[in-house]
Amino acid sequence: MMNTANKLAEFWNQRYGKDEFAYGTAPNDFLVEFAHLVLPRGQVLCLADGEGRNGVWLAQQGHAVTSVDIASEGMAKAARLAKDKGVTLETRVADLAEFDPGVAAWDGIVSIFMHLPPKLRREVFSRGVAALRPGGVVLFEAYAKGQLGRGTGGPPEIDLLVDPDEIRLEFPGCRILHAFCGLREVREGRHHSGTGEVVQLVVQKT
Repeated sequence: MMNTANKLAEFWNQRYGKDEFAYGTAPNDFLVEFAHLVLPRGQVLCLADGEGRNGVWLAQQGHAVTSVDIASEGMAKAARLAKDKGVTLETRVADLAEFDPGVAAWDGIVSIFMHLPPKLRREVFSRGVAALRPGGVVLFEAYAKGQLGRGTGGPPEIDLLVDPDEIRLEFPGCRILHAFCGLREVREGRHHSGTGEVVQLVVQKT
C-alpha cells in the first residue's frame, strides 16, 4: 500500500502534470501586498510552492529563492517558469514531514495555501522558526475552517483548514506584524476561484 507521502505526491503530480498552471502563474495577492513592506532582502524559502508562481515572483523582486514541494511535476514547471521569466530559482522536491530547513539559514519563509494536518504543521513551523535568522519574517496565508463547503478552493477536510487562534501560537519567539481572518476574493487559476475565508499571519523573529 502507498504511504501518505506517496499518495500526496501522486495527487499533486496529477494536478500539476497538465499543461495549464493549476493556480495560474501570477503571485498570491497577500504576498504581493506584504512582501515589499516586511520581507528582508535575502534568502527566502517557499514551502509547498507548487508550480512556483510565488517563488518566481519573489526571485523577480531580487530575493534568492528556494522553492520546496512534494510534487516533482510542480517543481519542474516552477523551473520552466523561472527560465521563462529570466530569473534563478532553486527547486527541491521534498516531503515537508522530513525536510530540514537548517538553522538560521533564511531571511524569510513563505507559506501560501499550505494545508497540513495540525501536528505536522506545528512541526514544520517549529523547524521554520529555528531556520529563520533574527529579524526574519514568515508570511502565511491559508484557508480558514469557515471555508469548508464554500466550493471556492481549499481541502475538503476540516482538519486541514486553519484555526486563526491556533496558528498564532505556532511561532514562538516571534512577534506578530499582521493577523487577519475573514473573507476575501481569491482568483488563482481554476482551483482557487471566488470568495474564500482565509487566515493571514505575518510574524518576525525577535
